[in-house]
Amino acid sequence: METEVDREQMDRVARAIAAPRRREILGLVREDELSAGEIASRFDVSRPAISQHLSALREAGLLSERREGTRRLYRAQPEALAGLRDFLNEFWPDRLERLKLAAELEQQRRDKRGKRRDGKRDRGRGSDRGKS
Repeated sequence: METEVDREQMDRVARAIAAPRRREILGLVREDELSAGEIASRFDVSRPAISQHLSALREAGLLSERREGTRRLYRAQPEALAGLRDFLNEFWPDRLERLKLAAELEQQRRDKRGKRRDGKRDRGRGSDRGKS
């Protein structure tokens, strides 16, 4: 059951990822830890603007921050997206199941058609075409 705290966290995450630049930042630090300066160097905006984006992402729990001397290093925390993902998944679980079943049925039909075609070929139908 979802609590008020869960809803507030989900709202922070949704607001944080609503900005395209923040999603770009998350992409940059998804696999690699980068310093604030390294992140800022990839954008055509001021460092204070990037700092604000980093703060919003960090407050939403989407970034971890580690200090190394005077540098601040950032890495994505994708588990913070879990609440939002779970909320969104509530809207289509039956549709996903129906899509899966439809895909499986289509694959079965294709498999049956392939077997029939192979069987026709094995009986020699069309195997002499083009030979003269």
